[in-house]
Amino acid sequence: MIRITLACVGRLKEDYLKRAEAEFVKRLGAYCQLETKVIMEEKMPDRVSSQEERQILQKETDRLLRIIPEHSFVILLDLRGKELSSPQFSQKLEALMVQGVSHLTFVIGGPFGYTDELRKRADFRWSFSPLTFTHQMIRILLLEQVYRAFKIMRNEKYHH
Repeated sequence: MIRITLACVGRLKEDYLKRAEAEFVKRLGAYCQLETKVIMEEKMPDRVSSQEERQILQKETDRLLRIIPEHSFVILLDLRGKELSSPQFSQKLEALMVQGVSHLTFVIGGPFGYTDELRKRADFRWSFSPLTFTHQMIRILLLEQVYRAFKIMRNEKYHH
């Protein structure tokens, strides 16, 4: 069974997001071994200078890099990444598994995104859309897409 790690900035705060996460974690239990690792968001003032933004970004990057498992295949959720449809993502996931990848790590950054250092660590950069989502919401969307990918892979019905 493939291992999947979510490396995320910030805890889920809203109850409805926590319930959605719990539901997808439960569903994914049949397909993978899932672990979520969360780093705390940096506290920031209402107005952030570009220097403060760079400092926050570097601190979050350093902490994210420390929680990424060493030998995992890293998929960075990145606006600058490649857009894939759900079937294409399923094919990508299946191809990685066929190639022998046994551990995937999905990285979700904070409000300022990523440094180039983190982008270089990524094995694949994936963009959900040109739209911007909160890092809490994208976590739920990611879990849903991973679940959907496994259903597609196994030709299982998604909608009941």
